[in-house]
Amino acid sequence: MLKVNLLSDEEIRELDDKYCSWGDTTHYSKNPKVFRDCSGSFMFDSKDIPYLDLQMWYASCNFGYKNKRILNAVIDQLNKLPQVAPKYLYDYKVLLAEKIARANEKRFQEKGRVHFNVGGAQATEDAIKVARNYTKSQGIFAFMGGYHGRTMGATCVTSSYRYREKYGHFGDRAHFVPFPYCFRCHYGKKCEDCDFYCVKQFAKNFESEYNSFYDPKTGECEYKTFIAEAVLGTGGYINPPEGYFKALKKVLDDFGIMLIIDEVQMGMFRTGKLWAIENYDITPDVITFAKSITNGMNPLSGLWAQEKFISPNVFTPGSAHSTYASNPIGTRAGYEVMQIIEEENFEEIIPQKSARFLSGLKYLKNKYPQFIGDVGGIGLALRIELTQPDKISPNRELCDAIQEEGLKGDLIYNGKKCGLILNNGGFYKNILTLVPSLYITDAEIDMSIELLNQLFARFI
Repeated sequence: MLKVNLLSDEEIRELDDKYCSWGDTTHYSKNPKVFRDCSGSFMFDSKDIPYLDLQMWYASCNFGYKNKRILNAVIDQLNKLPQVAPKYLYDYKVLLAEKIARANEKRFQEKGRVHFNVGGAQATEDAIKVARNYTKSQGIFAFMGGYHGRTMGATCVTSSYRYREKYGHFGDRAHFVPFPYCFRCHYGKKCEDCDFYCVKQFAKNFESEYNSFYDPKTGECEYKTFIAEAVLGTGGYINPPEGYFKALKKVLDDFGIMLIIDEVQMGMFRTGKLWAIENYDITPDVITFAKSITNGMNPLSGLWAQEKFISPNVFTPGSAHSTYASNPIGTRAGYEVMQIIEEENFEEIIPQKSARFLSGLKYLKNKYPQFIGDVGGIGLALRIELTQPDKISPNRELCDAIQEEGLKGDLIYNGKKCGLILNNGGFYKNILTLVPSLYITDAEIDMSIELLNQLFARFI
């Protein structure tokens, strides 16, 4: 047998080609990159070339790679109680639940409880169970461009048809509603003067029984849940205009529709708040979380729900379960993450870093108008929308090419070779989505802009 640490990149690729399923996303790339190490904001390849990472494991590592506090907490748990069935209690399960519940009570003035699972899609599944159990209804609204996971139930409320295409009929598929993507408005309106036209169109669903959702005589709504990302993640890091969610929430409240907010990608201060929905001044009924709750150190997810939806007499024992739910490694890491959040001043720091990064992106937009149609975002969830010279038609080919170019490891910064790790998203996969570490330094932000500048210059 070959010793693992002696395997070359090519040998790893050959074994992958022979033994690994291609059903995951690795083979979106024709020649998958092999990495050997990571630290802070950087990944390192076999030649020890550093790659500045602006996607941080799809926003799973908000607090940087190999964060010492979180790493040490995990090691400590491994040495004390690494394994225990979720049937039993142990300290960090309840301590982490307490921290999340208290944080939300402070933010939303609502008491609630936390239920754990092992991934973002599973948190979606459990949130749907909470909603169905309470409302006794299967009907769900969701956003076009929304992404909530790839398990069967989560796929039902994820708008991309390609995730359902291979697997037959989805009888519980959500009714999808346009997201307020102002650069590409579904209705062809302009954000400055549309007066939330999209919300008004949604409200029309409830004007007559013949619109199929609502009976004005009985006040009964067939669709009793709306699941939403406050900021689209896979959909392209599109943040809604101020006031949108308040207008939408009024409609939901008027017709007794629960609101589930998916914070799997945008939670843990990615947008400058613990939860992205805080930026829009409304109170959700349920919040799902995952990814950076453990900084990517161990699969853990969960949901917080207001007490009336999840009290023990409503969501009774065994209503949702997983063997690895509330696993001790994950909950210990999560507890340390929440400790860090309580101690750090992210609410002040993130907007400052965001402003610096956005300033650099606007510089690039002005320098490369033939490539960049729009830049924007909130906090450290930023986007560069690549377009054709007409400044509106999507340019997916360039988006793909720039990502591959960044992985060559032949960019130059301060006289040394380096690379840049990017990811794409959006309705047309033409948006470079940027989610750096929350600890990214000013120097690393400046480095990001310079490396992006080098990449765009290669395509002139």
